[in-house]
Amino acid sequence: MTPPAVALPVSLADVQAAAARLAGRVVDTPCLHSQTLSALAGCEVWLKFENLQFTASFKERGALNRLLQLSDDERARGVVAASAGNHAQGVAMHAQRLGIPATIVMPRFTPQVKVEATRAFGPQIVLEGETLEDAKAHGLALAQSRRATFVHPYDDPAVIAGQGTIALEMLRAAPELDVLVIAVGGGGLISGMAVAARALRPSIEVVGVQTERFPSMYNAFHGTHLAQGAGSIAEGIAVGQAGELTARIVRDLVADVLLVHEGDIEQAIVLLLEIEKTVAEGAAAAGLAALLANRERFAGRRVGLVICGGNIDPLLLSAIIRRAMVRSGRLARVRIETRDRPGALAAITAVLAECGANIEEIHHQRAFSALSAERAELEVVIHTRGDAHVREVLAALGARGHTASRF
Repeated sequence: MTPPAVALPVSLADVQAAAARLAGRVVDTPCLHSQTLSALAGCEVWLKFENLQFTASFKERGALNRLLQLSDDERARGVVAASAGNHAQGVAMHAQRLGIPATIVMPRFTPQVKVEATRAFGPQIVLEGETLEDAKAHGLALAQSRRATFVHPYDDPAVIAGQGTIALEMLRAAPELDVLVIAVGGGGLISGMAVAARALRPSIEVVGVQTERFPSMYNAFHGTHLAQGAGSIAEGIAVGQAGELTARIVRDLVADVLLVHEGDIEQAIVLLLEIEKTVAEGAAAAGLAALLANRERFAGRRVGLVICGGNIDPLLLSAIIRRAMVRSGRLARVRIETRDRPGALAAITAVLAECGANIEEIHHQRAFSALSAERAELEVVIHTRGDAHVREVLAALGARGHTASRF
């Protein structure tokens, strides 16, 4: 892939100027090699921990770069932003620091943790619309009526340049990288990083990742018309329409855009939590999900991933962890048929204890069972070491005369 012949709306010089503005105002986050994830993915993996920014997201880079370029008159009239959370927090925090009045429009589905985190910075919060596009349309109308500046979450040259500063830091910390795999919503992050990375290292490959439920940039890149879903655990990249500027940059500088399943994103969230001890929201885990789902494509290469945000609803994270435990067999539900007599339940729990399986829940069914009246059915949820351990438990129960199965 050769650099474009026609000038793009953002240049390396713009990204470098953004880096100078942001110096000391945002965190130069760690970019570290992961030995364990490298072994799992079959390639060398470096992680850029943007979830360690003050707002736990890279979004404040672009937001601040845009705010710092407002005129005094524009600052006085204030700004409006529309976001599902991370861009909102970035705009709100830095507007507060700079003394700029801010209004944030958020879709009604936005996780409460993001709404409250944004509200803490003091902006006016408006919950409007079912989707980010609805919120954006309302935000644009508000900005026009108030003569305020609309700070776009991705389709703005200053925002794109601010996000591109991540690539400067990554290539400085890990100059050996030959691939960047980047989550894509509207495209601000991948656009800025592609501009910087391809200018500094023309041979580097930049690959985008979207959830299959929101394939807007995938469609723009590949010329397809895949349908949009109703929701995603990666709400940070659940964008219905790619930006005009970002799509142009992606077409010129990005090698490919991949799609990943929701289940793969869930698995990646749990791996980052267990292996790297870091909390990643759905969008932040999409890059790792793509590596694990496309091992042959990235085999043996030096890959950089951006953990772009850590703002995930605790209840959602809890549900994802439990679902992952079920998939791995570490949380299993077992149905056991036994004679309904005194001591039967104690005998079964004794077998489970001998096998090292911990009981989380147990339901003793008599009336709601198709078994004969002298029989009882137990539904037991157990903690195990994995699928092999579950099979050991079932075999042990069978050896003691109990009919047991996993369901």
